[in-house]
Amino acid sequence: MRIHCRVVVIAVCFGVFLLLYFLGGNGGADEPLLKEVGGDRELEEDGRSPPSLSDYLGSDAVAKLARKSSAVVGERGGRKERKATGRRGSVNAKSKFLGNMIRPVTRSRRAEGIMHLAVVACGNRLDETLTMLKSALLFSLKKIKFHIFAEDPLAPQFEERLNQWPQSISARFQYSIYPISFSVGDAEEWKKLFKPCAAQRLFLPVILKDVDSLLYVDTDVLFLRPMDDIWILLKSFNRTQLAAMAPEHEVPKIGWYSRFARHPFYGVTGVNSGVMLMNLTRIRRTLFKSSLIPGGLSWEDLLHPLYQKYKNHITWGDQDLLNIIFHYNPESLLIFPCQWNYRPDHCMYGSNCKGAEEEGVSILHGNRGVYHDDKQPAFKVVYDAIHDFAFEDNMFQSLFYPIQSKFLDTVNTLCGRIPQVFLKQIEKTMRKVFEEKVVHHVRPR
Repeated sequence: MRIHCRVVVIAVCFGVFLLLYFLGGNGGADEPLLKEVGGDRELEEDGRSPPSLSDYLGSDAVAKLARKSSAVVGERGGRKERKATGRRGSVNAKSKFLGNMIRPVTRSRRAEGIMHLAVVACGNRLDETLTMLKSALLFSLKKIKFHIFAEDPLAPQFEERLNQWPQSISARFQYSIYPISFSVGDAEEWKKLFKPCAAQRLFLPVILKDVDSLLYVDTDVLFLRPMDDIWILLKSFNRTQLAAMAPEHEVPKIGWYSRFARHPFYGVTGVNSGVMLMNLTRIRRTLFKSSLIPGGLSWEDLLHPLYQKYKNHITWGDQDLLNIIFHYNPESLLIFPCQWNYRPDHCMYGSNCKGAEEEGVSILHGNRGVYHDDKQPAFKVVYDAIHDFAFEDNMFQSLFYPIQSKFLDTVNTLCGRIPQVFLKQIEKTMRKVFEEKVVHHVRPR
């Protein structure tokens, strides 16, 4: 009898143990399984893959960081990935790569953060334009939509070259190619204004009706810091401002407009339109004052009669027309510092851009054809380095160091005597990219 009781007690205890075991196990089973690191990368809305860390820093640097951060990843990676999977059903590739080094960026955040960049290219400007677009992508953080206005023979060449860029880079931009067109006046006459097709920029508010704001740049512009940093100036506009440009010159006594202009111009030295930030929605809604009629005219209605009145008095084409417009509407324009549109004029007569001396050049504007001759080798050094840089290479090794070393050959020129002006901002930008994309995310919380 005693043996029988002992058997019953043992059986009951064993049953209770099994019950507790299965109940405890189901708690963990409710959580979804973790995906393996290195699985399929999440695609953008257009079906392309987001950029990997190696696109910014080079594969060698990424491999070294992976080894250094393996301990941190092993300790924290599983918990973070499980949490992300429970919310979205899949793990973003950026959070899977090296565990928690890169914070996931959602599709909605990318759509909200897109920036618009417009350029007009005619003649032999294909390579120069592509180099400008490359410079914008090298440092910018948000996605960019390129609006490329090109002559018919150039359009398929742009499409072919852009489609050859690495898929990891293609995920960071979109592009549209438009034909050269003018909504008012004689198209052939507009095309011949100053440089081929340069007047196209005047018609951007009319053509890009679905775009709220954009940054227009000439083909001979290079970004030495993120486009994001000038894009944010749109938030600095007051209620009347609808565009932003830099002064044509910093010193009135040697400025072109202050000495030679035969037409009205903005302020004391005029403005340079090679880098122009625009709120297109405000431009389309505004009636502009002018010397043509007592009342205001819309942007589209103003362009042709203004050109007809001043066409025999203007030298720099569309830039002169913009100066005339903002002479009569100064409240509509925001002036940004010269380092955002740094040209040979800022150093060939002696350094006269204080902002560039203090912070370095933010946007380099190689007008006067200085990228393609030896008149200002300091500008050509920067252009050649960006032109020859491969997206997959390490920025410091293949971009910054070549610029730094080749600058030694330019010290006998006025612009080459101030290398810190050209190098300070691009070095700072590269370090910032490195810290934000890698170092900040590797450091344990």
